[in-house]
Amino acid sequence: MSMMLSRRVTQDLSVSPVYDAIYWDPPQKYQWKNKSPPPLDAVKVYEAHVGISTSEGRVGTYKEFTANVLPRIKALGYNVVQLSKTDPRFNTNSTYILADLPSMTVAVMEHAYYASFGYQITNFFCASSRYGTPEELMELVDVAHGMGLTVLLDVVHSHACKNVLDGINMFDGTDHCYFHEGPKGKHELWDSRLFNYGHHEVLRFLLSNLRFFMEQFKFDGFRFDGVTSMLYNHHGIGTGFSGGYHEYFGPGVDEEGVTYLMLANQLVHKINPHAISIAEDVSGMPGLCRPTIEGGLGFDYRLSMAVPDMWIKLLKEKTDEDWDLGSICFTLTNRRYREKSICYCESHDQALVGDKTLAFWLMDKEMYTNMSDLTPFTPVIDRGLALHKMIR
Repeated sequence: MSMMLSRRVTQDLSVSPVYDAIYWDPPQKYQWKNKSPPPLDAVKVYEAHVGISTSEGRVGTYKEFTANVLPRIKALGYNVVQLSKTDPRFNTNSTYILADLPSMTVAVMEHAYYASFGYQITNFFCASSRYGTPEELMELVDVAHGMGLTVLLDVVHSHACKNVLDGINMFDGTDHCYFHEGPKGKHELWDSRLFNYGHHEVLRFLLSNLRFFMEQFKFDGFRFDGVTSMLYNHHGIGTGFSGGYHEYFGPGVDEEGVTYLMLANQLVHKINPHAISIAEDVSGMPGLCRPTIEGGLGFDYRLSMAVPDMWIKLLKEKTDEDWDLGSICFTLTNRRYREKSICYCESHDQALVGDKTLAFWLMDKEMYTNMSDLTPFTPVIDRGLALHKMIR
C-alpha cells in the first residue's frame, strides 16, 4: 500500500521503528451529528496539542481531549480551537485580533519524530495514530462543533520530513519527486525537504491534502506554518526585513510558492466560504491578507509575531520603570492597512522552543511556593499576576 496515501500508519517497535501502513476500513463510517458553527465576527483562538494536553506522563488521546479539554476551552470563552503543535493564545476582532492563542490543533498529521511537535510530517493524509483512530478525531471535531467551537488545523506545507522509509522523500527513488533537486530542496536549519511548488503534481498533492482534512474531518480552516519560508527563495534564513518593497516584489520572492498559497486559499474558501486561514509570516509581506482577486494571497488573518517577542524582550532586558510605552503601543498596533491580524502574548515558539512562559519570566521559582490562596502573596507574585493580566 502506498505510504504516501495511506489513511493510517502505525508503529510496532517490536518489528521496526518505521511507521507502516495498515488497511483501515471500519465496518461503519462515523456518523456526523453537528454542523460547523456560523461565521464569526471575532475570533478567540485556543491552540492545543492533543498529546501533551494531559497532566499525566504519557501521550494524551483524542477521546481524553474531547472529554476533558474541550469543555474547559468552551468554559474559558474561546470560540476557535486550533489543533496545533503547542499552546499559544489568540483573541481577535474583525480588524485587529488580540490573541490568547489557544484553540487550534497541532501535531495531527502523522510524524515519526514526536519531539518535532508535528512539524516534521511523514504521512500527510494520516491522522496521528498516537492519539487514537481517525474516527476518534472526527468525534473530537464533531463534539467541538456541537459546543459552537470552530476547529482549525495547523498545516505544514512549507517543508516535509526527510525520512525515506516512512516519508515521501525519494518516493520514486530520486530526490526530486516532490521536492527541489539537490541543495535547493533542503532546508539548512530545519533539516528537512522543501517542496517544488512549480510541479503540478506537487500542487495537486498539497491542495488535495487541504481538501481531504476539510471534507473527511470537517476542519473549518487552517493555520499555515512557516509561510515566510514558502514566500522567498532564501526562506528567510539570515535575512532581516527592512520593509522595503524591493524585498517583497524582487527576485528573492518565490513566485511558485506565492502562487501555491493563492491557490490554497482559493480552494479552502471555495469548499467553505466561511473557512478561516491564518498565515505565520515574519516578513510583513504586503497583500498577504487581501483577496486573491485584488492580487493578494487570500489569507484571512496574519499572526502579529513581533508582539510576543516584544514582551519577552522587555521582561528579559528591562526593569518595569524603563518600559517605553510609545514603543509598546506602536508594536501592538503596527499592521498592514486593511489586513486583519491576530495579536498574542505567547505561543509555543516562546513557551517551548528554547524559552519559557511569560509566567515563568515574571514569577519564576516563586510560583512553586508562594501562590497558595492560604498565604499572602509575595511582591514577586503580586507583580507577576498584575503584569500577566495586563499583557493578556
